[in-house]
Amino acid sequence: MSVPILGLRTAIYKVDDMQKAKAWYVKAFEAEPYFEAEPYIGFNIAGYELGLMQEDAPGEAKTRNVMTYWGVENIEAAMQHFIGLGATEDEAPMNVGGEIVTASIKDPWGNVIGLIYNPEFELP
Repeated sequence: MSVPILGLRTAIYKVDDMQKAKAWYVKAFEAEPYFEAEPYIGFNIAGYELGLMQEDAPGEAKTRNVMTYWGVENIEAAMQHFIGLGATEDEAPMNVGGEIVTASIKDPWGNVIGLIYNPEFELP
């Protein structure tokens, strides 16, 4: 039996203060949540789900074994936008082949947010 994978659906970031994080993400992603019910706040970012969930163990180190990259048209401008809102640079913009450039920032709760400019990628 074949089990089709339908593609990525949701990226979740855990935070210790849901309301402060909601306010930050509204500014950072320039979008209002479409869903809010304890313990989850959901945003629709260009057809993809960005979720905030209450952190179980505040202060615990965040894992870096999975990276989620949000597509942008200009890496440098996106980096400055997030940093201007209180994020910190995690990885400086880097060409990873062809015209593809990646970078990452950390939100005020230590979550890593990847950014990618990839003119070669097209949605089906």
